[in-house]
Amino acid sequence: MVTMAREHVIIECTEARAEGKPASRYMTTRNKKLQTEKVEKKKYNKFLRRHTLHKEIKS
Repeated sequence: MVTMAREHVIIECTEARAEGKPASRYMTTRNKKLQTEKVEKKKYNKFLRRHTLHKEIKS
């Protein structure tokens, strides 16, 4: 059986801490062989009530 190169990563909002609100976090996956840099996605932050940039944090 072949093992997959996917790993689970946690992404966290970059704008919430600057505004003094709780940071929203999401869990996603990435292919660690093809995507070596950190994951960045625009996701919804329910505390700020808008879409913000979320970056991968150390897991």
